[in-house]
Amino acid sequence: MSRGAFITGTDTGIGKTTASCALLQALRARGLRAVGMKPVASGSERTAHGWRNEDALTLLAASEPQPDYERVNPYALPEPTAPEIAAAQAGVTIKRTELSTAFHVLRAQADFVLVEGVGGWCSPLAVDIEHADVARDFALPVLLVVGLRLGCINHARLSARAILADGSRLLGWIGNAVDPDFSRKPETIAILDRLLPAPRLGLLSHGTDATLHSIELAEAARVIADA
Repeated sequence: MSRGAFITGTDTGIGKTTASCALLQALRARGLRAVGMKPVASGSERTAHGWRNEDALTLLAASEPQPDYERVNPYALPEPTAPEIAAAQAGVTIKRTELSTAFHVLRAQADFVLVEGVGGWCSPLAVDIEHADVARDFALPVLLVVGLRLGCINHARLSARAILADGSRLLGWIGNAVDPDFSRKPETIAILDRLLPAPRLGLLSHGTDATLHSIELAEAARVIADA
């Protein structure tokens, strides 16, 4: 049986996709087959092949092997808003059974599946589906991506508490330097190291260098591989 992790974050736009792709590349560098999954994505473009989401396409490009898009992203919702709202606007009902079916197909094709959530941990995926439900259905531990900026200590601690309260295993956290002008990053990281109930597994520098990011998350890939 293949393994993996559920990637969540302290908020929207804090680098879950960047971290997920870096982890995929780091796992592949270890000689492992690793694929990404974005079960639900809001904010998609219509193409000749159907609705496509940029984050899901990025995960697909970083995967090896490269599965069918519909398995990587079963629900590509047009409107760039909360999934529950986007699904209602599109007249779509998100079903846990369909998410699980897509995940199990991916799991049969790869050694590791990294599943990226939407927004933060407490953002619902549908009227009756929480991130905790999906992580539980897939039997995956959780990695928390923390956007390093003013206010992130509160967001990180609340997210970690919610993950544990929901009965999920928090494997560790990854810091992402989303704000290049944040002058208190070292002190903030030290506080997070002290207060978060799981180890720091890596730090992503600001920028878009995919090769550098994969090197920065080599330790996180090792922990996932050994989990």
